[in-house]
Amino acid sequence: MRLGEILDRLEQLSPASFAMDWDNSGFLLGDRDAEIQRVLISVDVTKDVIREAIEKRADLILAHHPMIFKPVSRIVKEDVIGEKILTLAQNHINVVCMHTNFDVIGMADEVADRLSLKHKKVLDVTFEDDIAKEGFGRTGLLPREMSLKELVNQVKLKFDIPGVIMYGDGDAIVEKVAICGGSGKDFIPNAIEAKCQVLITGDISYHAALDALQDGLFLIDAGHFGIEKIFIPYMKDFFEREMKQVYALSSEQEQIGTFI
Repeated sequence: MRLGEILDRLEQLSPASFAMDWDNSGFLLGDRDAEIQRVLISVDVTKDVIREAIEKRADLILAHHPMIFKPVSRIVKEDVIGEKILTLAQNHINVVCMHTNFDVIGMADEVADRLSLKHKKVLDVTFEDDIAKEGFGRTGLLPREMSLKELVNQVKLKFDIPGVIMYGDGDAIVEKVAICGGSGKDFIPNAIEAKCQVLITGDISYHAALDALQDGLFLIDAGHFGIEKIFIPYMKDFFEREMKQVYALSSEQEQIGTFI
């Protein structure tokens, strides 16, 4: 299957128009006319992921986080980005990233559905027309009231996370929650405004947690990778359902840092 055809299908799934202006999602490296037989799906494009793609004979890496964020002024082996670009080009591996467009169209509903949230609403609206609102994260009601500690266990179970950081009283009863994959501390005010009792996200700083608790909002920090790794099975299912002629592989690389 030609890469150009794959890009068209991905555009239908999570249109680039939903990406933020500061983002660098999309087709980052390669040839639209390249024949793609094997795609490796990952969260990041690290050196380990590139080695994995070479070992598994992948023609394409589909990642959530863009490999290139800032303009590149030179491509040399001594530079981390340059080395990755050279290695990928030498091995004829194309790179496509779906970042904030997937966060808005894909990630937001998927993470809410994993917790079976009812009465879902957008946490941070980035797009609105006469038909719908779209944006980062979701708010909603849990299937039933539960303690914060029980919700922590649900998050660990539903997202296959070995550990999280809980900010709040574990015995407190909660029902209305907000959830956002990746780094969602900037949406703490949105969660408070929506009268949520808990925000589930990643990359919570000490001072952000302190301020949130004083405003009556509990937090569950599942790590940046912890929730966003659902990108891998989500996109693998999409390829197996919509593009069966391409063999989809899940990256085996794990998050940076280990829960011990």
